Amino acid sequence: MRNGKKPTRKQKIRLGQAGLSPENWLVVKQKQNGELVILHKHTDTIRVVPPLGQ
Repeated sequence: MRNGKKPTRKQKIRLGQAGLSPENWLVVKQKQNGELVILHKHTDTIRVVPPLGQ
């Protein structure tokens, strides 16, 4: 299992724009191009949120 961190305010806004509930997700990695790798708190599923421009 990966260890995620609580999302920052900007990351929470990005998760909301992607249609996800920020309370249920942890941020594993934020890439240089703006891509977010996130982990669900309860089901341990990993998703990738694409950068804003795409």
